Amino acid sequence: MATPPRHDPAAAPSARRRQLLAELELAGRASSAATVLFHAVVAEKLGLSATQEKMLDLVSRLGPLTPRQLAEASGLAPASVTGVLDALGARGFIRRVPNPDDRRSVLIELETDRVMEAFTPLYTDWVAELQELYAGYRDDQLETIAHFLREAARRQHQVATALASDDGHRVQP
Repeated sequence: MATPPRHDPAAAPSARRRQLLAELELAGRASSAATVLFHAVVAEKLGLSATQEKMLDLVSRLGPLTPRQLAEASGLAPASVTGVLDALGARGFIRRVPNPDDRRSVLIELETDRVMEAFTPLYTDWVAELQELYAGYRDDQLETIAHFLREAARRQHQVATALASDDGHRVQP
């Protein structure tokens, strides 16, 4: 898909654009809060931490991955990733398998049947709500929404990674 047309940043924003940008900011914050709360509830229902639940999401979307790749994708320290993987392995959600490309490392794979059994009942209503929402948009609108979400996620990950590696942004107690 082509990148949507860009607004000329040198042009003074119209009142309508300022209003839309304010609405986007508030909607983004509301979406972020709803997402965090949803995943916190899912994690709690499964007896997982929020970090463990999102690590499963990373393995599901990007895996199989080495622990180092998971550390890079998550922004967590390698030692933290090891602890999360140990807990997920003990619960039967992931398995470590030999890495065919490097005998010194392992790949983390999802135990798909176990994950589906645990997660499907918790996601069924949310998936149905999304399908209903998607039905109200044309394909070109869905392309724009998908582009925006991918780009926003990429940029947020970039900023989070920079924050994680920069002690200069720490708030002093």
